[in-house]
Amino acid sequence: MLNDPLANVMSLILNNELIGKSECMIKPVSGTIKELLKVMKENNYIGDFKETEDSRGNYIKLILVGNINKCGVIKPRYSVRNNEFEKFERRYLPAKDLGILFVSTTKGIMTHYDVKSRKIGGKLLAYCY
Repeated sequence: MLNDPLANVMSLILNNELIGKSECMIKPVSGTIKELLKVMKENNYIGDFKETEDSRGNYIKLILVGNINKCGVIKPRYSVRNNEFEKFERRYLPAKDLGILFVSTTKGIMTHYDVKSRKIGGKLLAYCY
């Protein structure tokens, strides 16, 4: 039984990257997972992905490009204002301007750079570098 599907996806991606696989299958699929994968693709951490319908539920076939050193979820999901991101950047990212934090906002899931430029806040979901 899955307790946190997003954490399972991030660990699956990281494990497949570390052993050198070129693709992986993600199941189960949710809207949050698809939005997070779109943001990862826009930032060139993963390649293309395709959702396929199956008789037992949907799954995503994901192409890996080898750009991920570490990724994971942030628990608890902290609520963050626009001027509080620096503390979490120091906590979860290895260096300044290296990696991204994924933030869930009212405008959708986006990186912390986009959130800071739009001057809005949100809840931290995950990190990747």
